[in-house]
Amino acid sequence: MRFIYAILCVSFLFVGCQPKVDNSANEAFEKNSKTVLTLLEGFQKESIDYAAIYSDSLAVQTTGYGATKESLNLEEIKESNKEIWTKFDFKLVTDPVSLLPGVNADTKMADGSVRYYGAWEVTVPATDSTEAKSGVIQLYASYDFDADGKVNNQQSYGDFTGLMNHLNSKDKEMAEEEAMEE
Repeated sequence: MRFIYAILCVSFLFVGCQPKVDNSANEAFEKNSKTVLTLLEGFQKESIDYAAIYSDSLAVQTTGYGATKESLNLEEIKESNKEIWTKFDFKLVTDPVSLLPGVNADTKMADGSVRYYGAWEVTVPATDSTEAKSGVIQLYASYDFDADGKVNNQQSYGDFTGLMNHLNSKDKEMAEEEAMEE
């Protein structure tokens, strides 16, 4: 019986000496995921609270083919968004809960960053002489955060060139009709 008590005491000692589990990366991911969801919703509504979401030291990596700069800063992103919102309408067509935790490239441990996979419908609105035209782009985006929980690095990957070619091209039938009229 003493042997059983001894085993029990050693077991309690062993369990009691375990280090406390560090859950800070998971907590940061949960908090940062809310920021990303707010950003996605704001982009869709064409109204982003830049001060609440982005760090002043923001760097948005330019991943497009033939990009002339390596990254854009916060002021350049504001200008870019303003410009594309005048030309296109954006609608999230997938469930925005497809967020995954990112990991530190060196340690391979969760670091509070957020990865996002989703599909967006991008529409060129109709005008007096043209019909609306839409296309869907699949995106992968990653968001890194500073100590204040603001995005300080963002990257997005998708077939932007293919989407723009589709949206800016005339429909085949329309082009054939114009060719016949000439």
